[in-house]
Amino acid sequence: MPHRFYTLIAAQFFSALADNALLIVGIAMLREMGQPIWWAPLLKLCFTLAYVVLAPVVGLVADAVPKAALMSWMNALKAVGVGAMVLGLDPLAAFALVGVAAACYAPAKYGLITEIVPASRLVAANGWIEVSVVCSVLLGTLAGGLLVSPWWMATAGGWGLRSPLVGSLLALVFIYAAAAGLQLRVPDSGAVYARAPRRPLAILRDFLASNATLWRDRLGGRLSLSMTTLFWGAGATLQLAVLQWAQDVLGLRLNQGAYLQATVAVGVVAGAGLAGRWIGLHHAVRVLPLGLMLGLLMLATPWVRSLGWALPAMVLVGAVGGAMVVPMNALLQHRGVQLLSAGRSIAVQGFNENLSILLMLGTYAALQAAGVPLVWLMSGLGTFVSLSVLLLMLRRWRHGPNCTLAAQPPCAGRAAMPES
Repeated sequence: MPHRFYTLIAAQFFSALADNALLIVGIAMLREMGQPIWWAPLLKLCFTLAYVVLAPVVGLVADAVPKAALMSWMNALKAVGVGAMVLGLDPLAAFALVGVAAACYAPAKYGLITEIVPASRLVAANGWIEVSVVCSVLLGTLAGGLLVSPWWMATAGGWGLRSPLVGSLLALVFIYAAAAGLQLRVPDSGAVYARAPRRPLAILRDFLASNATLWRDRLGGRLSLSMTTLFWGAGATLQLAVLQWAQDVLGLRLNQGAYLQATVAVGVVAGAGLAGRWIGLHHAVRVLPLGLMLGLLMLATPWVRSLGWALPAMVLVGAVGGAMVVPMNALLQHRGVQLLSAGRSIAVQGFNENLSILLMLGTYAALQAAGVPLVWLMSGLGTFVSLSVLLLMLRRWRHGPNCTLAAQPPCAGRAAMPES
């Protein structure tokens, strides 16, 4: 791998670590404010909203400016959002601002990977990036648990702040600033794309056409986009459900629930690492049965009542999910950069995945507010994932692949749509 790839890995690691710690701290702040438990999904929903609303624009921005510089600017904006929360901004509004920065950061990060890593190493690169992301989830969740633990609250309570959680937020501001500084050490790839449309209607048409292109792609775009969209929507919902399940069913505190949630990340690291090493891009579709297994595990896990069984169950869920999503993500990036451009394809991917997150989190919050038991909510999520993957497998079996990755050359589709 190029040396700059590893610098990029390190920079995004610290940024994602702070994102995950911020969610735990945000939930603690809502509880300190006396808000009901179904407000917790709203934090994630506000964070994700920008990914959907700004999707037509962020890909074009990522292609128009140096991606490494854009990532540094967005880390600084995340620090501003958390700093505003320190000054009293409502957590939901602060999460929305941090989400804007994250939405601009994502296409720049993944787009830069496709520009500096050859296609033959793309699955391995995605193994690296997913392992680093999940390590940041793991350590970020642990850091978030630490920042709301009784020890931290007692320590920060002696600093003269209006709340010990303000000390938690200041620690996260420092991490975002460190990520921004590290990002400045990533050199630009030098990739140049055709001039993008600038008029609002032309931008919207360009995005809709890019979205349709990936969904119509029978060489892998449609299947991989379906799988990653399903995975991230279900994963974001499961992230919050596990925190609540650990408290309601296993009797753990919030910080202890965060530690249990981190065991899922341990499994994802193992699964993603194995997938990056053993599954090539041309065999990515072979991981479809893992998606079915993931849904069945999600269905059964919430009925576990003891911590001794919950820990290996969470690790197994993570391992299966990691092994499934890495090849699918690599296939989607490979087809996206062939058919569109790095920024456009990642923006389309982010739009669909985060729209799925919004819909699933909104449904989860509404059902929680309606009083549906948490165990049934989690089992229902697993059933939905299993049935969705089964339908994708049956559709592929019925229609059969029309072509293979090895059978077609890359498409000459990098040029932007003409501006009208």
